Amino acid sequence: MNRNILIAIVGVLAIGLGAFVLTGNSPEPVTPLNAQTASTSDVDTSGVKEMVIGDVDAPITLIEYASFTCPHCATFHKNVFKQLKKDYVDTGKVKFVFREVYFDRYGLWAGMVARCGDGMRYFGITDLIFENQRDWAQGEPAQIAGNLRKFGKQAGLDDATLDACMTDGDKAAALTAVYQKNAEADGIRSTPSLVINGKLHENMSYDDLKKILDAEL
Repeated sequence: MNRNILIAIVGVLAIGLGAFVLTGNSPEPVTPLNAQTASTSDVDTSGVKEMVIGDVDAPITLIEYASFTCPHCATFHKNVFKQLKKDYVDTGKVKFVFREVYFDRYGLWAGMVARCGDGMRYFGITDLIFENQRDWAQGEPAQIAGNLRKFGKQAGLDDATLDACMTDGDKAAALTAVYQKNAEADGIRSTPSLVINGKLHENMSYDDLKKILDAEL
């Protein structure tokens, strides 16, 4: 990624639309860095697509709030989500919604790459991002951006498409505005967090999640 691409994306965060810090606590707390935030009310968010898999008429709607740079989210993806998808999403019992939390610019970059190409490859790229989190989220900004681009290319995206996605400042601002609005509405304070049929839950094991889902059914 060239310097101009980096500046374009970093600039969106720098003006206060969505700068967040990643701490080492478990679960990861969602903490604003800059109190002088610009108003997001004027940001056009109409192009931000909700990322959903499963039967839209499923009896359970489960929303996961997660950051691509959160280690606990990667663990949840590995140990809980895959089994959840197999047992509940693929069987029509759960509509699963994934909502990104932006602790830092790298999480935002990851989201922009995953959504590239109108989000058609979103969950496949998300798998790659979480499964390789320890590798891609290390090094200088240009190296990290380059690592993320590799996932996009693995998913079949070309350089021109990736360049367009990762320099889209309007999309970055819209994603951040939607994240802030949803997180505030659902009372999100840490990641991963789950909202199951409107009720907020913290990170949990698959066995504990299964008990909640079976009770809802």
